[in-house]
Amino acid sequence: MERFTISLDENLATEFDKLIRERGYQNRSEAVRDILRGQLSTLHKTKYHSPFCVANLSYVYNHHERDLAERLTVIQHHHHDLVVASTHVHLDHDNCLETLMLRGATQLVQKLSDALTAERGVRHGQLNLIPVEKDAIHHHIHSHPKI
Repeated sequence: MERFTISLDENLATEFDKLIRERGYQNRSEAVRDILRGQLSTLHKTKYHSPFCVANLSYVYNHHERDLAERLTVIQHHHHDLVVASTHVHLDHDNCLETLMLRGATQLVQKLSDALTAERGVRHGQLNLIPVEKDAIHHHIHSHPKI
């Protein structure tokens, strides 16, 4: 068994302890192992069984965090081929919500999601990934009847 230490702010630790009680875990370690197993299982299924996807990534971040908005924008620009659209919402004086519509290779979409949500100051990140056939993600021209 390997041990490691994590730091949680007081509110997150309180919420985590509440989750532990509600789900009947005996301790924090048991809960963390279960959460990690679930995340790894989901990642494995998505990564190896769905090569292409469309996705929605939403995350909340503190816009007062030093250079965070600029760092997030730079990451998005480096992956302009995956980002179809983005929406920015001011939630309150401190927090913003960004939602990105993504399309492309599942592994690349997952890496972009991981990079954005791992930035210091980003919280509550959630990726909703939908597997699609490769043809569904490529641009193509439609001919529309004239009106």
